[in-house]
Amino acid sequence: MQKESKHIVIVGPAYPLRGGLATYNQLLATKLQKQGHIVRILTFSLQYPKILFPGKTQYSSDPEPENLDIEVGLNSINPFNWISIGNKLKKESPDLVIFRYWMPFIGPCLGTVGRIIRRNKKTKIVTIADNIIPHEKTPFDKMLTSYFVKSSDGFVTMSKAVLDDLKQFDKFKPAMYNPHPMYENFGPQLDKAIARKKLGLEENGKYLLFFGFIRKYKGLDILLKAFANKKIQESGIKLIIAGEYYESPDEYTAIIKKHNLEGSIIQANHFIPDSEVSTYFSASDMVVQTYKTATQSGVTQIAYYYNKPMLVTNVGGLSELVPHQKVGYVTSLDVSEISDYILDFYENNRETEFVENIKIERSRFTWDSMIDKLLSVVGLK
Repeated sequence: MQKESKHIVIVGPAYPLRGGLATYNQLLATKLQKQGHIVRILTFSLQYPKILFPGKTQYSSDPEPENLDIEVGLNSINPFNWISIGNKLKKESPDLVIFRYWMPFIGPCLGTVGRIIRRNKKTKIVTIADNIIPHEKTPFDKMLTSYFVKSSDGFVTMSKAVLDDLKQFDKFKPAMYNPHPMYENFGPQLDKAIARKKLGLEENGKYLLFFGFIRKYKGLDILLKAFANKKIQESGIKLIIAGEYYESPDEYTAIIKKHNLEGSIIQANHFIPDSEVSTYFSASDMVVQTYKTATQSGVTQIAYYYNKPMLVTNVGGLSELVPHQKVGYVTSLDVSEISDYILDFYENNRETEFVENIKIERSRFTWDSMIDKLLSVVGLK
């Protein structure tokens, strides 16, 4: 064991739960273990009550990750459970607890656990804050977030926008910015022709990818309207929509019908398991994120891993990750501008240039850098 080895507990989503947060936490645990730390993940026995979860299931169909210590035990809506978990962690007295905070709903649970842990006067608590102010707001957000923030010793955000948002709740606790590291766990990149064959696509077609859960703030409606551009239709560019609807698809179906886009849209409207992520990214020419609001995005970091150019909107922290005209495009929410950049990508054969730049730019997004910030922000390095 290395001299600087720490006893670390990550509190947040993990297997058997599915989704980007779980994937991230598992990858973080793996990277911490490789540095010689003793790591356990404490995940939720109940993450969301059904009334708050619009998807089909919260659970993964993928195999259980290997060589990770994952404990299922935290109930997001049971205060007696919070007290029990808090007391258990207080007694265990790890060097560091890493909270994952992504929405105010989880604030009372994590905030209570954190308050109890801190009574041992030893354990440091650092929060990875995906969001401080949520995409979809409620009247209770500020109260719940304020309660949570008081329980943490320090913060690491993955966008500068969230770092600024944090100042509304605490201006004195240490906080650092580190960009979202690359996802490296979805398997190697496939040859584009092989990936397209697996998906039943044309080998020489033009394919853009919209990937992930479909929610209003992600702006799929804007992208579909951009696809109605006459030149895009004539050029044969197609859009792959790969992800589960978290709301009624009626609005998007209406846009597709109104503009006669049925022949241009390929829909895989289900949760994409880890085993298929590589295929969808490898098959595409460019990843498109026409988000109306954002902080950072895990989709961007999957695109970087697979050396895929990106088109993102200039909201939140997305432009921090995608240098304009270097690895892709940063656009406004204007439909015409989005259409123009899509056409520019193909008409001027930008893919090769962007891919070469991505191979250089991606060096910014390392897990070692994230771990350094998590330890140093609370004085453990």
